[in-house]
Amino acid sequence: MNRTESDPFAELMDRIARHGDRAAYAALFDHYAPRVKGYLARLGLEPARAEDLTQEVMVAVWRKAGSFDRSKASVSTWIFRIARNRRIDLFRRERTATLDPDDPQLSPEALPPPDAGLEAQQREAQVALALADLPPEQREMVRAAFYEDLTHSEIAERFGLALGTVKSRLRLAFEKLRRGLEAAR
Repeated sequence: MNRTESDPFAELMDRIARHGDRAAYAALFDHYAPRVKGYLARLGLEPARAEDLTQEVMVAVWRKAGSFDRSKASVSTWIFRIARNRRIDLFRRERTATLDPDDPQLSPEALPPPDAGLEAQQREAQVALALADLPPEQREMVRAAFYEDLTHSEIAERFGLALGTVKSRLRLAFEKLRRGLEAAR
């Protein structure tokens, strides 16, 4: 059947939309409510939930009757699309996070290997030696940047230097540190 041809349910929708015809709505409700409930039950809803959601769908049909366009869809397609969308909305509202006990994020952190502490101490000693090899003004700027977490502008202000000078000295210091640490490997 062509959607623009005479469809008794489309006629009922028109009467509901134009005149708020309660008798037309009752006829539409009597026909579609049990079908919508069955559809929702087939989607996995418990009978009571399917009944509640069917009521919501049929209320939406009443309220949105004016937006029904028979040239775009049949009444049944339109109503079942509302039901499907309401079911999706319900699913989204009720979805709870299920925890997977095997999820690595839920496991405690693995203990570091026994030699990790020794390696960290050796690395710290290497960094301390490399820092000691820096000229005093570069060493102080590196300490201010990394141990005191100062910005380049704050370092420039503290030492009374131009920002470009601070950046240049830090760049030279990092290059010397990198070379010193690579040689220690």
